[in-house]
Amino acid sequence: MSSPATPARSSSWLIVVLGFLVLAAAFSGRATLSLVMPDLEVEMGWTRTFLSGIAATSLMVMAGLAPFAGRFVDKHGARLVLVTGVVILGLGCFAVALSQGAVLFVLAFAGLFALGQGLAAMSVISTAIAQANPPRIGLATGIATSGATAGQLFIVPLIGAILLYADWRWCFAATGLLCLLLVPFLWRHMPGKPVDDDGADTAGAGKKTLRQDLLHILKSPTFHLLFWSFFICGYTTSGVIETHFMPFASFCGFGPVPSTMAFGVLSAANLGGMILVGWLTDRMNRPLLLGMIYLIRGLSFILLLNVGADYTTLVMFAVIFGVVDFSTVPVTASLVKSHLGLPVMGLSMGLISAGHAVGAALGAFLGGYLFDLYAAYYWVWLSSMALAVLAGLMVFLIRQKPPASMMTAAE
Repeated sequence: MSSPATPARSSSWLIVVLGFLVLAAAFSGRATLSLVMPDLEVEMGWTRTFLSGIAATSLMVMAGLAPFAGRFVDKHGARLVLVTGVVILGLGCFAVALSQGAVLFVLAFAGLFALGQGLAAMSVISTAIAQANPPRIGLATGIATSGATAGQLFIVPLIGAILLYADWRWCFAATGLLCLLLVPFLWRHMPGKPVDDDGADTAGAGKKTLRQDLLHILKSPTFHLLFWSFFICGYTTSGVIETHFMPFASFCGFGPVPSTMAFGVLSAANLGGMILVGWLTDRMNRPLLLGMIYLIRGLSFILLLNVGADYTTLVMFAVIFGVVDFSTVPVTASLVKSHLGLPVMGLSMGLISAGHAVGAALGAFLGGYLFDLYAAYYWVWLSSMALAVLAGLMVFLIRQKPPASMMTAAE
């Protein structure tokens, strides 16, 4: 029986495609909770604070798992991590669909599903791309990680259509089936251990201990600037917008179809933005690029503060915010590789992604809490605007390194 393909046999662009599909499935499952939140409130009698707390707990579980997943990829490659993650994701979606009460729902979504997404994560995909070392690595990372928003563009609207004819349980069941369909392709084609061009195993080539790698990472000013900016990134994207954009649209009086269409517009712009920024990452000053992304994101919240009942303003926000939504990922991953080194990239991205998840958990919970407190999202949008501008100013402090340094290991 033939063994699963190694990187020497699998095209680096095939790995990009597989990473794209994994993130499409994973992020669609997460967006489904936001989509069905009003239905859960009506059927189960749960408050938005409670549901936001479930989303926040899920993100915290992912935060705790991310560094360990990244470390494993550094030493052993991405195949086992991603296969395990996608299987758990699928089972988690089915468990959510079958849950009948609050306890089982929390265990299924904030437990099983969150564990799966902590493994099938952007940080793992970004590291797998870097290990494959494709030409135009920024563009490759942008395409692979854009699967996170492509799933929301193509899959979430279909889930919204299911919601018109069936209850919310079928939405999660459909996502679970999609996850499980990916498993054989990941096992066959995703690389096991990173290898060099001659096929020699380079996993764990450095003999440094976990403590030594952590000290190397934590002594870097660049790591701290990227960590805290990504914390803010999580607050303003996965926390605030991904969790509360569609409930906010519903609050403004827009129905499920217009709400999912606006979210689809945001996702389409997000898809294009990630690919564009991936392309620019290979060609321009990366700290400047990342800082501008955060500044534009912050200013976009001015539109959201003035939506009222105007659907056009909501769509305008979706376009502008979408372009600068997940587009931080390819340039952040590139800066991690060039400033911290490929041998610790998985661990570094895992730690930074953990910060993103904690920020997202804070944004998801505060969004629901402040809405229940004030019956409005005003303070959520205002805080997001201020924090995004702060993140932009922070990353301007990172020094640009020449492209050649991106190919070297950590010093």
